[in-house]
Amino acid sequence: MTAVESRPAGVLGASQSPSHRPFGARVKAFVALTKPRIIELLLITTVPVMFLAQQGVPDLNLVLLTCLGGYLSAGGANALNMYIDRDIDALMDRTSQRPLVTGMVSPRECLAFGISLAIVSTLLFGLTVNWLSAWLALGALLFYVVVYTMILKRRTSQNIVWGGIAGCMPVLIGWSAVTNSLSWAPVILFLVMFFWTPPHYWPLSMKVKEDYARVGVPMLPVVASNKVVAKQIVIYSWVMVAVSLLLTPLGYTGWFYTSVALVAGGWWLWEAHALQNRAKSEVAGGKLKEMRLFHWSITYVSLLFVAIAVDPFLR
Repeated sequence: MTAVESRPAGVLGASQSPSHRPFGARVKAFVALTKPRIIELLLITTVPVMFLAQQGVPDLNLVLLTCLGGYLSAGGANALNMYIDRDIDALMDRTSQRPLVTGMVSPRECLAFGISLAIVSTLLFGLTVNWLSAWLALGALLFYVVVYTMILKRRTSQNIVWGGIAGCMPVLIGWSAVTNSLSWAPVILFLVMFFWTPPHYWPLSMKVKEDYARVGVPMLPVVASNKVVAKQIVIYSWVMVAVSLLLTPLGYTGWFYTSVALVAGGWWLWEAHALQNRAKSEVAGGKLKEMRLFHWSITYVSLLFVAIAVDPFLR
């Protein structure tokens, strides 16, 4: 029996055909398939890199087309992710209201929607931006869908470490959109996002680890103690902050970015070590408060990339 077959009765809302649902609700459901809140974070890392690549204000039409292409590409990847994970989504509390689970969108519609977005986004990038950006976006989509969702997610506790590579690609796409090439600056920012992803996501995984355990997804907090996870978070955090400071000695950024990276990075390390200390005292009845670092991680990456966009105007 599959996970979907063993779901509680009525979870998928299959009593009413998706095509008979109200039009507005259906539109909202298709938008939800793209996971807009996640894409917002991806665009936060795309646009500032375009400012850095231009060393000023890039062509606004180019920014708009890059953001549109990025949204469609990431949205297609997210829709295909929901199609593949619809069995476990039906059993997890945090995903129980996704459109495929509620029956607002059928699996066939979701699959067609995801593939269509992948094709349209690739052509949009190639024909209006450049083909380097198009292949990078398509590579990110395929990596997220095939490597992370289909291969890594249900097989290894390192799933989010390597699967997070797809979420690092927008910095390369933003740079290549402006320059039609790559250099060390986007590679460094790629590594910042690579080392950011695990300590960003593991606190959330600690919060909902029962969900992942229920469906057999071996997220690190499911297979390791909170003390072990917190130690890994601290290690990744130190490497992330160190890598973020490489841009300045290589000549890509100046005093403003460096100041923001030091202050924001220092606060991150404070929160990471605080989480580690709480994990050590958890057995004595202390609260973990793991979501503090999760929420700060979003603020941190927003501040860092805003600094990247502003820095060229202050040099």
